[in-house]
Amino acid sequence: MPDPTSDLYPPKRNETYTLDRPITDEKVNGNYNNFYEFGSQKTIASTAQALKTRPWMIKIDGLVEKPFEIGIDDLIRKVGIEERTYRHRCVEAWSMAIAWSGFPLAKLVKLARPLGSAKISADADLHGSQDRLRAEADLVSLALYRRGLRWRKRPTILAFLATGAYGHPIAKQHGAPIRLAVPWKYGFKSVKSIVHFTFTDQRPKTYWEALQAQEYGFWANVNPEVPHPRWSQASEEVIGHRGTAADDEVQRLRRIRRRSLQRPRKQRAAVGISPLR
Repeated sequence: MPDPTSDLYPPKRNETYTLDRPITDEKVNGNYNNFYEFGSQKTIASTAQALKTRPWMIKIDGLVEKPFEIGIDDLIRKVGIEERTYRHRCVEAWSMAIAWSGFPLAKLVKLARPLGSAKISADADLHGSQDRLRAEADLVSLALYRRGLRWRKRPTILAFLATGAYGHPIAKQHGAPIRLAVPWKYGFKSVKSIVHFTFTDQRPKTYWEALQAQEYGFWANVNPEVPHPRWSQASEEVIGHRGTAADDEVQRLRRIRRRSLQRPRKQRAAVGISPLR
């Protein structure tokens, strides 16, 4: 079934948002993804095709004037879309450059009409219910996947809700039919396949923060000077594009790590080797 909003793509690019690097090739991007609902490996694109993205309702509630639900197609046509080019930086020390299509989070906030005390938006996914996801992805264990963003008066203009990429509706492995894109934060803050926005005056306990707060904290701002507890953030692997000294160094370290992991388990433990995420 064709996407009901496909006639809106490609939208006009907003030239305010430009990059210092080329856009990552779509085929590369489409086959290197973190979407743990469909597996812990990067090659989840084929598995993710089981995700059913229509019908898709989004619930908006909490500290708002009037809670409501809206279908994804109605939402997209109501607010309109544009294209922005953003960097995407993963906490695993790799990055891409992506041409997202969608709309600023501020437009959804305006539509929601939050009360004055609402300072945080907590958005949860897992596609509506655990039963639905089990049927789609055959997962063993599931938990509510929640993300939170905080603002003072209004969301930053950079916060973006992506409904498309590369000039057409967003692919399932990227978090169809709607996901968050916040380029100043590590990628695990960009929740995928959103079904629920809650406005609250309390900071939510987010999914990865609950699992390991030391490594995946609430704020998660990209900062090369602040290392992850298990690896440096001073350099990054630019996926699909090599040529800088930093990229070559990352590749060299990854080769060393792969060779090291071929040692027997006891030898790895003796020298403190663990898998590079």
